[in-house]
Amino acid sequence: MGFRKKSKSPPVLSHEFVIQNHADMVSCVAMIVLLGLMFEVTAKFAIMFITVQYNVTQKDKPESVNYYKYGPKDIATVFFYLLIAIILHALIQEYILDKINRRLHLSKTKHSKFNESGQLATFYLCSFVWGCSILTNEEFVTNPTFLWEGYPHIHMAFQVKFFYICQIAYWFHALPELYFQKVRKEDIPRQLYYICLYIFHITGAYVLNLHRLGLVLLVPHYLVELLFHASRLFYFSDENKQKGFTLWALLFVITRLLTLTVSVLTFGFGLSRTDNQGFSLAEGNFNVLTVRMTCLSAICLTQAWMMWKFINFQLKKWREQSQIQAIKKKAVSPKSRPSKKDSREPIRPKKLKRTEARREKD
Repeated sequence: MGFRKKSKSPPVLSHEFVIQNHADMVSCVAMIVLLGLMFEVTAKFAIMFITVQYNVTQKDKPESVNYYKYGPKDIATVFFYLLIAIILHALIQEYILDKINRRLHLSKTKHSKFNESGQLATFYLCSFVWGCSILTNEEFVTNPTFLWEGYPHIHMAFQVKFFYICQIAYWFHALPELYFQKVRKEDIPRQLYYICLYIFHITGAYVLNLHRLGLVLLVPHYLVELLFHASRLFYFSDENKQKGFTLWALLFVITRLLTLTVSVLTFGFGLSRTDNQGFSLAEGNFNVLTVRMTCLSAICLTQAWMMWKFINFQLKKWREQSQIQAIKKKAVSPKSRPSKKDSREPIRPKKLKRTEARREKD
């Protein structure tokens, strides 16, 4: 990891050198971008990486409010905050997770899972709190129809757009972290699946101007994932602490049903009955049957895949527990009782038995 002092430095630009010092390299690139703000020639390009682009002021309202659109320049902003995510990842790993790992003395398998859960739990906690603060300022609690009313929702508040920029940057940063963290080969496919699903769904909601629906679906999902990874962290510290998994299983099923209900309500009833029907890239309008059915099918297939993985996980866990209980019953079962003749005979020490045997031989 970066920021860590090593007694023996590997060869420059070798794999081990890049892995150990990747955070230092990335921080240098980020500093170069920040230094670009100091010069007029490069300030216009540097500010494109740091600040949110495509500002729009609506003057038709009594108070002028700044809103934002999306565009190609957002790629530069996502790239910069991807670098920030790599640096923060290294800091959390170096100063928090590694210190806890040294105290717990975990195996290699548990060590990698502990690091994964520690990083994801931190991210889910921050995203959940941030998402809740955004939703409290919206009208969803009092008026659920705001999910589709006025579509296309091409204008976003600063908090909403910055939230999506950070979300996309974080999940893109997770791809190179598979190399930087030396993730085991057997764990790479599993992590690639959920990383690509996050990128696909979050980017799709951002590009198709469905950021309201995406935000409403992400917040409860992040709460469930936060509970799972927090429960796994407690389980690694003490294997008797498994109550959190029961609560997670209950909320997981409820969240899947909630996601399907809100998605069907939005795509099947809300958007299909709005006046603004049609497909226009210039206006950001994607309210046609093909796009609606594609989005709804993608959400339903993802939820079905997650439920399939969840059921397999619960069955595997149930089998392991039943096997453990069966072994315990065999160990606790009463031993065969001695016969009456054996019980009448007094128990004699081994030395006394040896002396009697010698006498019989003599």
